[in-house]
Order: sequence, then structure tokens, then C-alpha cells
Amino acid sequence: MGPGIFGAKTGLQTMIKLGWAKTLAVLLLAIAVVGVAAPRLAMAQSTTAAPATALAPAPAAQAATTPAPAFKTDTGDTAWMLTSTALVLMMTIPGLALFYGGMVRKKNVIATVAQSFAITAVVTVVWFVCTYSIAFGTDASASANNYWGGLGNVMLKHITMDKPYQIAGSGLTIPEYVYMMYQMTFAIITPALVCGAFAERMKFSALLLFTVLWSIFVYAPIAHWVWGGGFLGGLGVMDFAGGTVVHINAGVAGLVAALMLGKRKGLGTVNMAPNNLVFTMIGASLLWVGWFGFNAGSAVGANALAGVAMANTQIATAAATVAWMIVEWVHRKKPTMLGMASGAVAGLVAVTPASGFVTPTGALWVGLAAGAICYCSAVFLKNALKYDDSLDAFGVHGVGGFVGAILTGVFADASINTLPKGHGVLTQFEGCIGTIVWSGVVTAIILLICKYTTGLRVSEEEESLGLDLALHGEAMHD
Repeated sequence: MGPGIFGAKTGLQTMIKLGWAKTLAVLLLAIAVVGVAAPRLAMAQSTTAAPATALAPAPAAQAATTPAPAFKTDTGDTAWMLTSTALVLMMTIPGLALFYGGMVRKKNVIATVAQSFAITAVVTVVWFVCTYSIAFGTDASASANNYWGGLGNVMLKHITMDKPYQIAGSGLTIPEYVYMMYQMTFAIITPALVCGAFAERMKFSALLLFTVLWSIFVYAPIAHWVWGGGFLGGLGVMDFAGGTVVHINAGVAGLVAALMLGKRKGLGTVNMAPNNLVFTMIGASLLWVGWFGFNAGSAVGANALAGVAMANTQIATAAATVAWMIVEWVHRKKPTMLGMASGAVAGLVAVTPASGFVTPTGALWVGLAAGAICYCSAVFLKNALKYDDSLDAFGVHGVGGFVGAILTGVFADASINTLPKGHGVLTQFEGCIGTIVWSGVVTAIILLICKYTTGLRVSEEEESLGLDLALHGEAMHD
């Protein structure tokens, strides 16, 4: 294992001696302690400010004479958001699991799909305990609230059946429980996307620890910055459904992980062709369909904006598929199924921040640009810089998210949606840079913690045997 992070004996070395299983047990115990203690720590906040999810109180002069309007659920909006939640969850299991599972070698299929399945379970628990509060709560301090939502909603403390989520912009028509569940599915798929960069070589114990820490210290803060009332949203950054929060965030984290873990054993000399492109096509198709919940659902209602976002999603995805196919056809003389699937995902990624801000013509240009640029990043850039982004998590999600975020600033149209004060290409660029810096630095720190506790990478023997047998004791059969 080597010395501690700072070269001296530290608490990390003690954790090493405990072994990865005990380390994870201690971590889960710590999460439980946070869940019990944090509400008490937040009591001072609750006595000086309204609960994080409460409606803004009426002025004192009106409070005595005018009762606060009762919250009334819009059944149509709520039904669409429940449907969108299921669609986005389907994007991870089984969509992303099959998409990634088909692209790895046969000896690593089970381990790859298990990553998506395990992340779904782990992130759900962490979201309930604390990350929903950090992402979508409201800290009592206005300055602190620029960066995180506080701990007032730990273990969903202040959520009740008769309250909406105030910052959602939904016209207060859906219950907060529904909004909480919808946003949970975004928190689930984001770390699952990161796995594509280090496929076929990361320890399962490291993945679990990484997922917990990354969800708390990377995903939740950035979600708050953009969507939860934080400083990036205040600057005017436009991210309708996750270009910065999900895709740039995941892509940058994936690149950092790929660099820190190193290349797969035998890369360039061993045949690493996908084991089953039918799995990949099915996974890409599930992602395509599920993405309507991702983008159209971000309208937070069954309304015209959801319809525009759905149309933009379909048009951009089709355009990116065609663009990738043409560029690959010219470059490699043949269009491939893997290329078409990758192009579709590139279009889905790029239109995500733009879907609720641009016209269908703008969406077409976003898709065409994403298909061509992401092909170049996944093929030429990766080969030139010689990093092993196994399944192109950075090449598609990182680059595609950046392209989409910038083009949102170019094509945003006030006839589609109200544009925030301060919006523009420069503001979009600032949002991208803020996400890249935080995600890159904190991801590196988390990976170092994993390295000196659970260990990051499987042994050469385990990698040669295959992660299915080495980590899970299971194997695919003919």
C-alpha cells in the first residue's frame, strides 16, 4: 500500500489495517451517526429561519388577516413527474448497465452491470440520509447557501405530504416527495456514468467508497450551485437538465479516475473488442427513451415546455447519430453499430442543458456539433493523449456536456423559456469551468482516500482472470 497520503502514519493507515470490509462498515456507521446528529445540529437553523422546504412566510401585516394559500397538487403534473422518475431510473438500470456491459470483454460483463446496480442502491441511501439536503435544502446563512443547502433536511426531516418544493419552479403543483424522488434518479446515474472511464480494472470495494464520498462532496454541492439556489444559478448559468451537474461533472471525474488508475493491462496488444453489441444497442435505446424523462421531465410539469424539451431531445439525438455515422464512415470507411449508439448518447448529452431553452432548429445544430466533436474526442483526442477512458465517459459525457452547455448560450431563445439575468456564452463558460475545477480536484482527493484505504485497482492476476470471477465469483455462460 505504501505510506499515508502525507508520508506519515495517519488515521488512514489504521483504516488500511482494518481492511476494506471494516472500512466500509465504519463509513456506513458514520453516515448513520450523521443522520441522527445532524438534525440536532440544525436546530439552531430551524429556530432562526423557516424550514428548508417551507413556503416563504407572508409579511407580518398580512399574516394576521390573510391565510396562506393551501397547496393543491396538480394531478397531471404529478403523474408526469412520477412517470419521468421511473424513466430516468430506467436509464441506469437496466439502460446504462446494458450499454456499458455490452462494450466490455465477456469476463467483465457481470462486474460492469453490477456497478450500475450497486450504485443505484448506495446512492439512494446516501440521498435519503444527507445529499438531498445538501443539494436542495436552504442553509440559514445566505452566504453559505451559495455553496450548499445545509443539513436541515437530513433524512428528509422537513418533507411532508402537504408541501411542494419551492425552488423547483413548478408553480407549486407537485409534492416535494415527488421532486425529491425525481432528483434522486439524477444523483444515481451520474456516478454510474463515471464507471465507463475505469471499466475492467477498479476494485468493487473502492467503487462503493468512491460512490459515497463523491455523492456527498462532488455531486450534491454542484447540484446545489446550479439548481438548488447556489451561486452558479445566481450568475445566470442555464442548465435545463444536467449538462454541468451530470455530464461535465461525470466526464471530468471519469478522466481523473482513468489517469489515476492507469491503463488496462494489455491495452493495444490484447483484443478488447466489445463482447455483445446487441446489449449495447438495447442499452442505448433504453437511454434514448428514458432521456425523455430526463429532459422533458425537467419542465417539472405536463406543459408546453415539456413538449418542446421532448422534441428537442429527439431531434438533437437523431442529428448526432447521423453526424457520428458520417464522420466515422469517412474516417473508417464503414459505419458501425457501436458508433451509432455512441453518437446517439452524444446527442442526448449535448442537448440536455439546452433542451428547455432552444428551438428545434437550435437543437439540430447542437446535435450535429455533438456527434462530430464527440467522435473526434473519443477517437483522435484519446489516441493523441494516450489515456485509457475505457468506454469514453469523458469523450462523450465530458466533451458532449461542454459542447451542449456552450451552445445553450449561443442558441437560447426567450420565446421558448425565460432566460435568467446574466445569461450568455461567457456565463455558460464560467459554469463549465467551476464544475470542471471542483469535480477534478475533489475527485482526485477522494480517489487518494480510496487508494490508501480500500485500494483502487485489482491485481494483475485478478484483471487477467476477469472481474466477474475475481470480484463476484460469477461468470457468463455460453
